[in-house]
Amino acid sequence: MKVDLSGKVSLVTGAARGIGRAIADTLAANGSRVVYADCADAGPAAANSPGCLAARMDITSRAEIDAAMQRTLAEFGRLDILVNNAGVNTLKHRVTIDQFPREEWDRILAVDLTGLYQVSQAAAQIMRTQQSGRIINIASIVGLVPLRLQCAFAAAKAGVVNLTKAMALELGPHGILVNGVAPGSVITEITKQLFYGDDGTFKDSARRLIDHIPLGRPGTTDEIAVAVLFLAAPENSYTHGHILTVDGGWTAGYAREF
Repeated sequence: MKVDLSGKVSLVTGAARGIGRAIADTLAANGSRVVYADCADAGPAAANSPGCLAARMDITSRAEIDAAMQRTLAEFGRLDILVNNAGVNTLKHRVTIDQFPREEWDRILAVDLTGLYQVSQAAAQIMRTQQSGRIINIASIVGLVPLRLQCAFAAAKAGVVNLTKAMALELGPHGILVNGVAPGSVITEITKQLFYGDDGTFKDSARRLIDHIPLGRPGTTDEIAVAVLFLAAPENSYTHGHILTVDGGWTAGYAREF
């Protein structure tokens, strides 16, 4: 899929690896200058995309968010596309709510919901001045159809879904399109640790998980990046307040026979 994003400036959070890097690489490959923002070192990722840069951004820190936004404006003079991809889940605490630690709840909500709010607020201030922009939030199917043993992640991503719609109502009149992408299971370093690696914590559950996916496999990071590219395309100018589900049919209905 090719889209002309020449002249556009994008900022992608969580861009050092995984889905975020695939999104940033895809936007850059289609002509956008991209800020690879991450709390880890995104320099090696950004180095592969000429004209792009890496920026330190812990999305729980408003000071780091503001610094990255200021650097973006100093380097490129504008911000056209924000992709809120950065997020966390828990690998250790896959337990029911009565056993779920409060500190894990606070950590996940601080990144996945409050952090996304903070980055969106900073970007929206820039985009309102421009009277144009795109904000694309990476949610999850867990925010649409909750899964067991992930109460904090489910709550945070459900919040992202409705925050996306609330932002669309508020920012649309200012020329800012707001949409979301809800991935299903995707092969990343984290899901390899959980399901798809030889030493995955829940590798014995991987087959049962895939049984619920009509396409019979997890997705790839590039498949999520293509969905973001579709929402970022200049020609796609009337999709607004939408959550694009990219899950191989997982949430379409029961895939098993009963």
